[in-house]
Order: sequence, then structure tokens, then C-alpha cells
Amino acid sequence: MLLVRLAQQSRLTKKILDKFSAIQIRKHGEYEWQDPKSEDEIVNITYVLKDGIKEKVRGKVGDNILYLAHRYKIPLEGACEASLACSTCHVYVDTKFLDKLPEPKEEEEDMLDLAPFLKSNSRLGCQIILNKELEGMELTLPQATRNFYIDGHVPEPH
Repeated sequence: MLLVRLAQQSRLTKKILDKFSAIQIRKHGEYEWQDPKSEDEIVNITYVLKDGIKEKVRGKVGDNILYLAHRYKIPLEGACEASLACSTCHVYVDTKFLDKLPEPKEEEEDMLDLAPFLKSNSRLGCQIILNKELEGMELTLPQATRNFYIDGHVPEPH
């Protein structure tokens, strides 16, 4: 009787697992992992890395700067996954584009207060959403960020 019951449970477990295996696993910032549907959506930006190397990236209208950086393996951390609970996606926005961005919310300003090397053009990458006006924008990564997790730990996007 025990073997019959175990066999039934095993078949039920297999059916459940088969259903779940058909479900696509999603990443945070899934939209940013999709290519533009048309040339009209494309917004070209440049990330300037800590060592001064410029990485040109082809984004699209609606992309979040943090998740777009993850797609192209730009070392912009985002430890809180865009929940406005850290400053690890701190970037310097090219001053020509600052007026084209919405004013920062109070929560963003609070987190920027925690960022080392703060400047007047500092913003959190997770709060910047691409639009056509931002074509050609340059974002510079600061020399360091403050992660409350562990010094030297670099989380992987998921």
C-alpha cells in the first residue's frame, strides 16, 4: 500500500514539475533584455567606466538605465534592485541632459545623500528611464559606491 501511494505521489509531483518547467524564468528588468522593435525606439547612450573607457550602448525608449547596464555587463551594481534603498547605481549625468530628466523624488535624494563622491549632476541610474530626448547621453560611473552588504562583493543581476 505504501509503494502504491508513493507511486501516485511521484506521478502527481511529475505533473506539477512538468507544468513549472514550461514557465519562463524572468529576470529583473526583463524589458531591458528585449531588443527594440523598430529603429524609432532606439536611444544610444554611453557609459563611462571608472577607468575612463567609454562603452556605447544601444537602448530603447522605456529602458531603465540600471537594468540596461546589467544587460551589457556594465559594472553598475544596483544592490537594492531599483527599490530606492541604496545608492550603488549612482551615476554622473552629462550636464547637457540634466534638464531633460524629471526632478529626483525625495527618496532618490535621500539615497544620494549616502553616495560617496556626490556631485551636482549625481543621479541614481535606477530612476532614469530612457526617452528620445536622451539620445547621446553620457553617464559616468563614480570611482566608488557604498554597498552595505560586504566590501568587495559584486552581486550578479538576476
